[in-house]
Amino acid sequence: MGKPLRYEAGADAAALSVNSTPASESATWRDFVALTKPGIIRSNLIATFAGYWLGAHWHIDIIKLIITMIGTALVMAGACVFNNYYDREMDTKMERTQNRALPLGKLSPRTVLIYAGILSAAGLVLLFLFSGVLAGLFGIVGMLVYGVVYTIWLKRSSTWSTSVGAISGAMPPVIGYVAASGQVDLGAWMIFAILFLWQPPHFWALAIRRVEEYRAAGFPVLPVVKGVNRTKIQMIPYIALLLPIPYLMYANDITGIWFLIIGTALSAIWLIMALVGFMKQDVEKWSKRVFIFSINYLTLSLIVMFLDTVHK
Repeated sequence: MGKPLRYEAGADAAALSVNSTPASESATWRDFVALTKPGIIRSNLIATFAGYWLGAHWHIDIIKLIITMIGTALVMAGACVFNNYYDREMDTKMERTQNRALPLGKLSPRTVLIYAGILSAAGLVLLFLFSGVLAGLFGIVGMLVYGVVYTIWLKRSSTWSTSVGAISGAMPPVIGYVAASGQVDLGAWMIFAILFLWQPPHFWALAIRRVEEYRAAGFPVLPVVKGVNRTKIQMIPYIALLLPIPYLMYANDITGIWFLIIGTALSAIWLIMALVGFMKQDVEKWSKRVFIFSINYLTLSLIVMFLDTVHK
């Protein structure tokens, strides 16, 4: 057996330093917004909305829904800002991240760290006070898994970072669900499963396209450590496990026939697209198609799910 691959970040990235970095140019409000990773927040809001609707079974408390979405967004935004803070040195090595505010020196690490703390604290206060203790506890789980287990520990040391980090990404719909229902039941587990299983193959499709960037930055993502073919194989069970979920939700009177049909069809199409990747073809084009479809898969699945939630 060969020696395991090792990836080491610079000391500055590994240490939780709060020393100021001289700004090369003034930061704007757009830089503060960008630190929260708006794309991730938007998807979290859609997932939170779907989870709340599913848990409420059409009996919607609009004010509670809005506060739950704001609280969830703030908690996850805080975790994303902390991720930017901790990854600031590695971000200088990747083309898609080197123009962020921290690598450019537009904001000091201390300012960004304080910003992360304010966002997280505000979000947790809203969840505990207005959405319920369960919602607040799941908010803490999501924040700690993303900020500590994923960002500080696994992201620099293990290919398991993607799968474990998916726990955090699956928290928003669960927060919405328990805020509406006040309990952790099969519906909560089903919507958690959808988001959890969706994330690794979605990310790995992107990582295959940008494998050399991740290699240069020192991130031990699966395509870097195990290769593209192993990554293609690893995607299959995650996508395949999505297939029975629409049936389980239909059989347990959580969602109706339309989500059974459309949800199953979407999962089957994604699985076929992933299997096609084992044929000889342009890997970059294939991974791009799979990545784009994965985004559409999640969006359509969540829309159909909440529209087809069973009235109770």
